[in-house]
Amino acid sequence: MPQFSTAEAKAHDFLDFVNASPTPYHAVNSAIQRLTKAGFEEIRERDPWASTLQPGGKYYMTRNGSTIVAFAVGKKWKAGNPVAMIGAHTDSPTLRIKPVSKKTGSGFIQVGVETYGGGIWHTWFDRDLSIAGRAMVKDGKGNFAQRLIKIDRPIIRIPTLAIHLDRSSNFDPNKETELFPIAGLVAAELNRTGTSEGGQNEDEKISKLESAGDGEFRPLKVLSERHHPYVVELIAKEAGVEPEDVVDFECVLYDTQKACLGGLNNELIFSARLDNLGMTYTSIMGLIESVSSSDALENESSIRLVACFDHEEVGSLTVAGANSNLLPSVLRRLSVLPAHHDSASEISYEKVSRDSDVETSTAYEQTVATSFLISADMAHSVNPNYANKYESDHRPEMNKGTVIKINANQRYTTSSPGIVLIQEVASRAKPSQDSTTSAGVPLQLFVVRNDSPCGGTIGPMLSAKLGTRTLDLGNPQLSMHSIRECGGAYDVEHAIRLFDSFFEHFSDLEPKILVD
Repeated sequence: MPQFSTAEAKAHDFLDFVNASPTPYHAVNSAIQRLTKAGFEEIRERDPWASTLQPGGKYYMTRNGSTIVAFAVGKKWKAGNPVAMIGAHTDSPTLRIKPVSKKTGSGFIQVGVETYGGGIWHTWFDRDLSIAGRAMVKDGKGNFAQRLIKIDRPIIRIPTLAIHLDRSSNFDPNKETELFPIAGLVAAELNRTGTSEGGQNEDEKISKLESAGDGEFRPLKVLSERHHPYVVELIAKEAGVEPEDVVDFECVLYDTQKACLGGLNNELIFSARLDNLGMTYTSIMGLIESVSSSDALENESSIRLVACFDHEEVGSLTVAGANSNLLPSVLRRLSVLPAHHDSASEISYEKVSRDSDVETSTAYEQTVATSFLISADMAHSVNPNYANKYESDHRPEMNKGTVIKINANQRYTTSSPGIVLIQEVASRAKPSQDSTTSAGVPLQLFVVRNDSPCGGTIGPMLSAKLGTRTLDLGNPQLSMHSIRECGGAYDVEHAIRLFDSFFEHFSDLEPKILVD
């Protein structure tokens, strides 16, 4: 095995993370693998927590399989104490397979897709694509279970029109009529199944491949009528069940080209989904690093928490989004956790109130008032070919550190108290384990031009919902929302060290920033 510096090792582990995570469901699964290895225990939102959670404990929970919340409780925690939080998101712009996707045209098998988020859709043309997502399947015990799907070979492509047939200077495809992928040839599929073409038209030919069901009443058509049967077969194979046991699926297209290091000195990352798996990975790893030593939580009076939400790219107003009740409800339950208890049953709020010096009725309000949230979403690096699109004094560069994002119109929620906190956190960050870097991590500042639109994050909605101080930041990248993005290899470690320091030093710094 090659020997890497700590920064290089973190970059390579991130490559493994993003390559294993073509969808939010896979990203959550990849995060769970790392959290479990670090000693975090699974809890469920539907279960009581007060009888389970203990000071010094490390836990994670999921919602919808696409959103994850992980946290560690300080051993000196008391009800009403602060929570140090980092919020990120697990989703990226993509093409999602429609509920009825079976299409044919001019002898081709095609798959109907729907745009998700604000992707740069022309970058999806002429790429080697495949299918990933989740399927709901019968488990043989009368239940319906989720199975992750990731077909690891190119099966789909969206072809461009030859330049000889279109001399237009602008490439702006119609998303409804010109963005349908091809998945093969009708003739080849008929040949695979041993079905004769005869004199039938294409719809009649492909219908020979469909199952009509077993005669029982079905509210919806069977999957093999709504989708090409071979697509259903491939999904069933990935799920480890028979095609008839696949009840439904939510799948998207993804680029099969793996993320890799690039640049003359391997200083860049070429990858899909940097926005926002870059911040999902670094926030999870920052939490893990902060509790890696045996005594990390011994003198901790706060809770260290990471929440990675789905659906940020489409507004977050969903059950698994940041604009749901998830984080407020988690904080409400955590805010009343007592310092110590031995009961084997759920402890009542009244008992917590008697056993602590904080009134249960105000514990939540006290917690959110003293807590702090970092909204972590990838930022823009300066593009040398379009430098005039950037404000002249705010042009972040790759591998120069995480970017603090500021907007006077509150598209980002950063304010001066937050900048004070994050500067102190950055200055106290530990050096790399291999001692190739000094203590502290660099930071950069970014604002958009006054004549340019500004992106959005989960920061404003969560700060308004919680009443918690919030700061927006992220690592710089190019080609945001393209199918293939570009970031800095060393910024992965920069963000991990920054988040590790945030969790480690928050309890000490929070009471010293005297703003109410």
